Amino acid sequence: MILLISPEQTNDTEIQTLHQLFEAGLEYFHFRKPGATLEEHRVYLDKVNPKYYQYIMTHNFPQELTQEYAIKGIHLEERKWRAQEEQLETYVTSFTDKGFAVSSSYHEPEDLAAQKVEFAYHLLSPVFAAISKSDMQGRGFDVREIPKFIAGMGGINASTTPEAVKLGFQGVGALGGVWNADDPVEAFKEMQSAFAKSSLRDSRPEGE
Repeated sequence: MILLISPEQTNDTEIQTLHQLFEAGLEYFHFRKPGATLEEHRVYLDKVNPKYYQYIMTHNFPQELTQEYAIKGIHLEERKWRAQEEQLETYVTSFTDKGFAVSSSYHEPEDLAAQKVEFAYHLLSPVFAAISKSDMQGRGFDVREIPKFIAGMGGINASTTPEAVKLGFQGVGALGGVWNADDPVEAFKEMQSAFAKSSLRDSRPEGE
């Protein structure tokens, strides 16, 4: 599983590149525009071919966007799922009961392991030094003993993907590793290849 988070600021070629990424096999696109209004989110989605909505997880305006667009689901950043407190499970099922996926973010593996509410998958960061944030240092989380579907974020690109798989991550998520590349689509394809090869090696019995 490879997921891609959108750049915070939208540029003129982003939608065109996004379509190319979907054509290249992107199935988990995290639509995260923290400074954008609801109307700006709508304008963005209206430019995306509706056949790709099934691959989009929104970080903001979950109620409105799931009602108006046939997207994959919603993502709860750590501060958002914490804010739900005792109502978290009820909040999550209000979406899953309608067929939407719900994922969540963490910065400590202990919090992820202790989470009792069921999510489609979980993001844990920062695994490596972030590409898009120069001040974020990686922590090299080893999640092999946590029996949950976890995708690693932070410093992920084609060269670091194999190490993430060795650490037990069943998925990897990128932002700067793709969008900051000279050719984002090619960078994504290289990640695909690295992840497929690493996952295959990791699944082989020892000694092979």
